[in-house]
Amino acid sequence: MRGESEYEAVVDRLWQEHLAATFPAGSRGAELAGHDLVMLDADVAGCVSTWRGNGGSLDARRHQVLYRRIAALEKVLPLLTDTEELRYFRRLRQLAVLTAEAG
Repeated sequence: MRGESEYEAVVDRLWQEHLAATFPAGSRGAELAGHDLVMLDADVAGCVSTWRGNGGSLDARRHQVLYRRIAALEKVLPLLTDTEELRYFRRLRQLAVLTAEAG
C-alpha cells in the first residue's frame, strides 16, 4: 500500500507540474515524425486525467492510446532541440509511462 501511494504521489507531482506548464509555443501546430504535438499532449493528458479520476485504473482502450503515444514520443523526443520543448515532452512521456504501468 505504501509503495502505491508513493507511486501516486510521483504521478500527482508530475501532473501538477504539467498542468502548471505552458505548452511550448514552438510546438503549437507542429508535427514531428508524423505526429501532431498538440494531439500527443491532449491524448496523454486525457488518459492521465481519467486514470486519476478512476482511482488509478484505465480501460483497455486508454491503455492502447497510452502505448501508442509513448511510441510516438519515442520518435518525437530525439527531434526536439528546444530546451523548453524537451522538458515538456519528456515529462509528458514520463507521465504516460507511469500511468500505463500503473493503470
